[in-house]
Amino acid sequence: MPDLLLELFSEEIPARMQAKAADDLRRMVTDKLVAEGLVYEGAKAFATPRRLALTVHGIPARQADLKEERKGPRVGGADAAIQGFLKATGLSSIEEATIQRDPKKGDFYVALIEKPGRATLDVLAEMLPVIVRTFPWPKSMRWGKRSEKPGALNWVRPLHAITATFGLETEEPDVISFAVDGIEAGQTTFGHRFMAPAPISVRRFEDYEAKLLDAKVVLDPDRRKDTIVTDAKQLAFAQGYELVEDPVLLDEVAGLVEWPVVLMGSFDPEYLKVPGEVIRATIRNNQKCFVVRDPKTGGLAPKFILTANIEATDGGKTIIAGNERVIRARLSDAKFFYETDLKTKLEDRLPKFEQIVFHEKLGTQAARIARIEKLAAEIAPTVGADAAKTARAAKLAKADLLTEVVGEFPEVQGLMGKYYALAQGEDASVAAACEEHYKPQGPGDRVPTDKVAVAVALADKLDTLVGFWAIDEKPTGSKDPYALRRAALGVIRIILENDLRLDLEEIVLASRGFDIEQEAQAVHDRIVASVLADHTKAADHLAELEAAGGGTDGYINLNELLSRAEAAGRIADISHIDAEKIANAYAERFSKIEFTAARGLSRDLLSFFADRLKVQLREQGARHDLVDAVFALGGQDDLLMVVRRVEALGKFLDSDDGKNLLAGTKRASNILAIEEKKDKRKFEGAPDAALYKLDEEKALAKAIGEVAAEAGAAVAKEDFAAAMRAMAKLRPAVDAFFDKVKVNDDDAAIRENRLRLLNEIRSATRAVADFSKIEG
Repeated sequence: MPDLLLELFSEEIPARMQAKAADDLRRMVTDKLVAEGLVYEGAKAFATPRRLALTVHGIPARQADLKEERKGPRVGGADAAIQGFLKATGLSSIEEATIQRDPKKGDFYVALIEKPGRATLDVLAEMLPVIVRTFPWPKSMRWGKRSEKPGALNWVRPLHAITATFGLETEEPDVISFAVDGIEAGQTTFGHRFMAPAPISVRRFEDYEAKLLDAKVVLDPDRRKDTIVTDAKQLAFAQGYELVEDPVLLDEVAGLVEWPVVLMGSFDPEYLKVPGEVIRATIRNNQKCFVVRDPKTGGLAPKFILTANIEATDGGKTIIAGNERVIRARLSDAKFFYETDLKTKLEDRLPKFEQIVFHEKLGTQAARIARIEKLAAEIAPTVGADAAKTARAAKLAKADLLTEVVGEFPEVQGLMGKYYALAQGEDASVAAACEEHYKPQGPGDRVPTDKVAVAVALADKLDTLVGFWAIDEKPTGSKDPYALRRAALGVIRIILENDLRLDLEEIVLASRGFDIEQEAQAVHDRIVASVLADHTKAADHLAELEAAGGGTDGYINLNELLSRAEAAGRIADISHIDAEKIANAYAERFSKIEFTAARGLSRDLLSFFADRLKVQLREQGARHDLVDAVFALGGQDDLLMVVRRVEALGKFLDSDDGKNLLAGTKRASNILAIEEKKDKRKFEGAPDAALYKLDEEKALAKAIGEVAAEAGAAVAKEDFAAAMRAMAKLRPAVDAFFDKVKVNDDDAAIRENRLRLLNEIRSATRAVADFSKIEG
């Protein structure tokens, strides 16, 4: 079958846009082909700095003929309906329609519409100009005199030529006849801008690719990448060095050249006093060059590798000299920034954060750093970190954001904090935390393992999550502008990969500055002092306090409310009321208001953690419904124990005992749901042993008692495998019960007792999980 070749030849396409543009071209053309009934065998798109190319092979030479039956109005229907039917179907009279008999609904007209297929060449000539004009470039431009006219073509860079051919491999292909903005499609392309700029006549893809290669253009970006990496490694190896690979930079460089020529340059070894990451960032960002490593020292060598787009007559000497000149100037700047930064201690930079707003609703960066410092110190004992070092690390962790180097190269934030901390004599753990508290920054990034770094990383991420939750800036759908999903996954990975036992709800409450006992005591002491000093002014209006606190969402400042209520309090004679009793009543009431608001926030956030944990476990092959089953028990904010329980539950359900017990438990739950809905009440409470009539009832009741005690004890010891083994002992008794016992007995008392026994099955299994949440 025929093949399609399409090339859109233009000025240089930005490297960052090429891969998506090639994919968009393939998608738009193939989607349209399929929509036109032209199913193809395969398609592949390519991009170079000056062209987008597409080959689609195995396309039918023409569309298939279509036959369609279209149902019309009833026989004898309104004339307007018949005329509309004729117009829609193209029939000249109703006699051309057939009549379909339907004894139930009556007879109606049916039109048989035959639509002959079109030649694929004509379909392509119609669809390709539309694709070119509607191409989704992130940024586009108009150019030349035509840009002044309405409807002028928009393209990423000026479009110069279109190659479009269609035909069989064994025959001369046809040129697809169309034009876009005065550019006629043909079969002429161009080679390398400098080394082979002459026009090239092409026929089909194999011919096109081979002739481009002869004209110094490597069409396939993957082949250009392979050439760059292979030549760079060989060049480095020849001088005793190793290439520092950079996949992101490689993608970009491959999009900058059509004929990659790898060369090596050098710089003054004096610049190696600057941290290697800064040298690499300078050379990569400014000149798109790779750095090399000295395997003897493990550090960078004073060399770099560049990729030219031309085979220079002087062997590349001029190109190398130009790059060396620019890199020398950039490294001189970086060295100056680094040495300037070293003159100011990290803590001396902190006051500037008072003037930098983190978020308009969450205060300044200084306030955030203070929150992180306090929370990190509270987390430190639970992760085994030194509290003083943790507080110091949290205080300094963000300071490098104000340095010259980080201002120039944001990607080295944290890392430079480590270098500056070490340079000023900070403890190694404090320095490590300055770098690692940002980790992990993605699924492929490592998690911090130093205990101080772990504490600061958790505090940083939890403060972000709790803060944005408190101001209701949560992720919605695909929108997550503050990367809260990534922060939550970071917390989860840090906890799981370091085997940490943390009470997340307690930490969340602590991050809001809430300590229920401390707050209650503060309110208690204040009211006691006020009442004892002056009873008449201490009658804080209860209704006013309730109105102020009852309808407020989020975090409530108790002392602020109390001050407001005291200032607006009414005079009342309460001398006969015990002052201590008043104080306790107020303290209890407002502690509950505050605690309810804070706990509501924490529960919502824990639910978000549960969702992220499902994602994490699903990626590792676990079942999300098992996570639901464990979280449904409530109070499951120790993520490490959740995962261990999920793992044990998964192994249990893979066994025959687990599968059968699940089936029995679900059967019990379904029966209970039906009967509870019918009776409009719950069948709770212990069954009456005196009402057991069958041995199977007695055996099940005994098994439930034994299993519940054994599983409960195992769970208390966090031996979830043992708890599952205990649950397995229920299976024979449950199977026998459902095999021999009629639950809905004619005797109402026996029926209710048996339903209560079923509820005991459900309650017993909840020692390990809520089986009703498990699928299957």
